[in-house]
Amino acid sequence: MCGIVGYLGKKNTKQILLDGLKELEYRGYDSAGIAVLQNGNFSNYKAVGKLINLEEKTKDFITEGFAIGIGHTRWATHGKPTELNAHPHLGEFSYVVHNGIIENYAELKKELQSSGVTFLSQTDTEVIVHLFEKNQKNSTNSLEAFARTIKELHGAYAILLVTKSESDTIFFAKHGSPMLVGINGEDEKYFASSDTPLIGHCQNVNYFEDGDYGYVTPKTVAIYDKNGVKKEAKFTSLSQNKLSAQKEGYRFFMEKEIYEQSVVISDTLMGRLSDKEIIFDELDATLFDGINEIKLCACGTSYHAAMSASYLFERYSKIRTSLEIASEFRYREPIMSKDTLFVVISQSGETADTLETLKMAKAAGLKTLVICNVDNSSMVRLADATILTRAGIEKGVASTKAFATQVTVFWMLSLYIAKLKNSLGESQLAKHISLLREIPSHVKVKDDMHERIKRLSKRYLHGHGFFFIGRDIFYPLALEGALKLKEISYMHAEGYPAGEMKHGPIALADPELFTIALLPKHLHYEKTKSNVEELSARDSTICAISQIPFDKADDFIEISPCSDYMLEFFEMMTVVQLLSLEISIRLGNDVDMPRNLAKSVTVE
Repeated sequence: MCGIVGYLGKKNTKQILLDGLKELEYRGYDSAGIAVLQNGNFSNYKAVGKLINLEEKTKDFITEGFAIGIGHTRWATHGKPTELNAHPHLGEFSYVVHNGIIENYAELKKELQSSGVTFLSQTDTEVIVHLFEKNQKNSTNSLEAFARTIKELHGAYAILLVTKSESDTIFFAKHGSPMLVGINGEDEKYFASSDTPLIGHCQNVNYFEDGDYGYVTPKTVAIYDKNGVKKEAKFTSLSQNKLSAQKEGYRFFMEKEIYEQSVVISDTLMGRLSDKEIIFDELDATLFDGINEIKLCACGTSYHAAMSASYLFERYSKIRTSLEIASEFRYREPIMSKDTLFVVISQSGETADTLETLKMAKAAGLKTLVICNVDNSSMVRLADATILTRAGIEKGVASTKAFATQVTVFWMLSLYIAKLKNSLGESQLAKHISLLREIPSHVKVKDDMHERIKRLSKRYLHGHGFFFIGRDIFYPLALEGALKLKEISYMHAEGYPAGEMKHGPIALADPELFTIALLPKHLHYEKTKSNVEELSARDSTICAISQIPFDKADDFIEISPCSDYMLEFFEMMTVVQLLSLEISIRLGNDVDMPRNLAKSVTVE
């Protein structure tokens, strides 16, 4: 969820870039930087952590008169969050910022190094600026060099590049990552990766299409398509409502965040998958030396992600795993042994109960790991090691994409440990890595699916409660589905292991009890189906979610074909999120700000 801004004009370039980056903070980042070209000279500033650190570094930097500048907020993908890895990246006389991933960067980097180029960072982005400068030596002009550079890149990108030889020009390219340019009546040009940084500066914007590249000057906006054919810009009016712009046309932030899950999971996977292994540059393999147990500790949605992880760690990593609710664990006088890796999970990194358990584990001398979405948060600073989920800022109080990225990280981590412990063979690891690459396509919301759920939701606005039921790893997903509905609809909902229905809860079954049944084809289908049939026989209203049609269901939501139960898990996750969303909208609730709840629980 990196962010890009760019400016060409006569106003305070530094401040415009910094203000633009502030408008992109909601997307999440761990470092930031700007580069300004003025009077033939570059000024470049980078900082790790929050934008206030970059503001402090640039407090004595003054820009007056015409200048061009680019800025960037970065989530670490290739390389750790350091100043050297932060954007913009420098060649000999050019700077670049980039969102996305250059899939063939290793090959390009090797070729450039063999020709004498020295790299300063661990990023894929740095190859762009060096490749451009190499091409510039063999081209008739900078645009030709830039076009040749773009053709050599494989992957997704939104790029801004500035070079000393063209001191009134910003070059741009877009493929797979969003970017737009805005204009006004003062010959200024504004670039950004979303609308919000441009609001208040521009009235008209052009949204680039995949394959577009070109340049801007004070008098020109030149756009070329992927075939090098010049095309006309299509300027449209820019909404001046920043909140609406941040929602990007969605009714609620929660809806937007459900739709973003495909993108943020791609970000979570980025740079962490090879063909044969999981790569966590942020972890030292010795973290797992002498470890015989993993203890997972969290609250709420993060607890459900942790419960999902417990199945994966024991199944694939073959390591004993225990699970703790943080608010209980801290008062239980627990026995903690030093052969235990203590793992805490939190979207914010500030959850009070979970933070206290981390302090307890540190005091007991345990190795600690935090799975978190916010760099430089209290937990990140305290733990021995951190894996960032890269979900971006989540504005909806009811967590969606944070849960999705946490489970994705845990699946990867279970395979990382499996390789260390030799508990999975090479072919099995390769199969899982292939499945991981499929997650983004399986969580992408399909219009017909969403419309079906929207229509179906009107049948679930009454009754005396909901059961969400599933077996195995689908039990924590059932818990999470019930929690989502409780949080935003204010209707009673419970998650249950499907096999527990006959041990008491089935006494509640009647037509006014709604059962949301998770029926994965590839994991205990027949057993779960049998449990659902028991509820159906007692006249509970059944909504089945599955690949396989279920004839005893009152409603059936069909997911797309999946080759593995984990892909079914992620598809069903999206379905239960959307179902909760649509029921709550029909009830007239403020989905983003449910009553009695706060986003980050910083008191016990």
